[in-house]
Amino acid sequence: MIELLAPAGDLEKLKIAYLYGADAVYVGGQNFSLRANAKNFSIQDLEEGARFAHQLGKKLFVTVNIIFHEEDVTGLEDYLKTLDRIGIDAIIVSDFYVVKLVEQLHLHLEVHLSTQASVLNEEAALFYKKHGVSRIVLAREANKEDIKKIKEKTGLELECFVHGAMCTSFSGRCVLSNVVTNRDANRGGCAQVCRFLFETDAPCPFSMTSKDLNMILHIKEMMALGVNSFKVEGRMRGIYYIATVILTYRKIIDKIMNQSLTLEEAKYYEQILNRCANRESTPQFFKGLPTHREQYYLGRDEVSNQDFLGLVLDYDEKSKKVKVEERNYFKVGDVVEFFGPNTETFTYTIHKIENDQGEDITVANHPGMILYLPCEVTLQKYDMMRIKVFDKPDLL
Repeated sequence: MIELLAPAGDLEKLKIAYLYGADAVYVGGQNFSLRANAKNFSIQDLEEGARFAHQLGKKLFVTVNIIFHEEDVTGLEDYLKTLDRIGIDAIIVSDFYVVKLVEQLHLHLEVHLSTQASVLNEEAALFYKKHGVSRIVLAREANKEDIKKIKEKTGLELECFVHGAMCTSFSGRCVLSNVVTNRDANRGGCAQVCRFLFETDAPCPFSMTSKDLNMILHIKEMMALGVNSFKVEGRMRGIYYIATVILTYRKIIDKIMNQSLTLEEAKYYEQILNRCANRESTPQFFKGLPTHREQYYLGRDEVSNQDFLGLVLDYDEKSKKVKVEERNYFKVGDVVEFFGPNTETFTYTIHKIENDQGEDITVANHPGMILYLPCEVTLQKYDMMRIKVFDKPDLL
């Protein structure tokens, strides 16, 4: 089984993730979940998300991955029963108490062990397997030899992060946020102190920020090692990031599966991924311990990405016009491209822009505007328009 697992911080992102190729999505509820600053899902949202997923034959996972203090336990039993009732497929947990509680309540929920538990060896994996855990989300620090041995010795489903932000500390073991800001990192309050810039006597501020993770060129090797689920980080990311990353990994995985991936295509996909984030990315621990090249020490440039130009809302076959909600500045004469889950990426030159009053304009400079562009290619709702930067390989 090969699964592409996407993050979602709200229902819109959840739907985008499924439509752009995710086999499963993981989300956080409003309680018991890390990423407390994300919007997160009410029970009604979770019900709607589960229905949407199951209609597509896909899965929905919910994070219940805080480290529980005494005051956090209240309401947990009822919450787990509710998740079971509404058809959530699995919960992602880090506290062993939750593992045992699911067993005691005889729930149908699969239990996946969070990366917060930092599993890096077969004995730890076998311990959790003995107590009903069906999948281990390996620590981000696992290298390819760790993955291979744990898979061979346990037979468990293995889930590995392949893309997104890294934790400077071992995931689940950091107290920087607690000490510096009094926000508990292991109960959803991480202030990401590791990304602060610290003034020193040196000419540049000091930082300890990890570069992002990017495994796009190593997916085939990870498949051979027995990784079952390829996980993208980013429950607080926007829809353009989720759409771009998930669609790119979807194409890579499918092309590996049908043995059609070329090196030229892989490099193109790598460029697309590197463009959509504002930090540099590397494979991190996969082939060995990271060096100074995988870290920011003396400051960094994190320029906000402005590539996402518009979201397709509708397409009229009769008038051959696409209805777009503007997200970033564009103008007549710009060369852009459209892409989508069922739309082959194509280049488009903007010759005309019409506002919602039927008036011709030359510049779209107010995000949220509803605009109409003439287009001969049929587009679908949730397709996207972005700046064209890279030439697409002919075979893509």
